[in-house]
Amino acid sequence: MHKNIFLIPLLLLLSACFQAKKNCADFHLGNYQFVSVIGKDTLVSRFERFENYEVEYFNQKTDTSTLRWVNDCEYILKNKNPKNMSEQRSVSIRILSTTDSTYTFEYGLVGQNKKSKGTAKKIK
Repeated sequence: MHKNIFLIPLLLLLSACFQAKKNCADFHLGNYQFVSVIGKDTLVSRFERFENYEVEYFNQKTDTSTLRWVNDCEYILKNKNPKNMSEQRSVSIRILSTTDSTYTFEYGLVGQNKKSKGTAKKIK
């Protein structure tokens, strides 16, 4: 019985050491790269995040979106110049975990349950 009294605090201390690090504020601003593989194609997107907007460079095209932080780890992107109906839909992004130079996130259209995951790397 006395062994259990000392074992419980030790287990609580060890479990706290293995929780995922999540410093979302470190990724509010900066330059990033996102690599995705679709079938046999590797697609590379680069984006710059500022206070209230984000500029994405993909396939020699540039898109600008307004950016609104919902909380420290979640934000909404809305395309400033949509060219069709699908580009008018806002995208919700939630940071799940971070390292010193990357963050893993979940994203999807606002109002839809389907989510995808990705990892962005800070390049500046």
